[in-house]
Amino acid sequence: QGQLVESGGGLVQAGGSLRLSCAASGRTFNSNAMGWFRQAPGKEREFVAVFSWSGARTIYADSVKGRFTISRDLAKNTMYLQMNSLKPEDTAVYYCAATFRRSLAYDNYGVYDYWGQGTQVTVSS
Repeated sequence: QGQLVESGGGLVQAGGSLRLSCAASGRTFNSNAMGWFRQAPGKEREFVAVFSWSGARTIYADSVKGRFTISRDLAKNTMYLQMNSLKPEDTAVYYCAATFRRSLAYDNYGVYDYWGQGTQVTVSS
């Protein structure tokens, strides 16, 4: 009943910045929560950040606190992830996700029902 499309990835030097966008269609933007995950080669999918609509709160992984900021634009049905002070270990494919479930574990990828195709972020040292 909807889809998510990520954009904004690319190649950046360590210390640089990127802003990722997640455009939602259908009912997806009306989900209970929308978040960002990332996956590097040979690694499991890792939680990055989430915005809970009903709870009106934002949660960040410890590894990105103080560097990444999640936000939304209701008029554009778009969620953003502003990434500053990027590090080589941030290199991964970043995925936007949404869920209609209410959960105490939004950092768990199994909670999410809708996923975007991913956008590559590469940080060089």
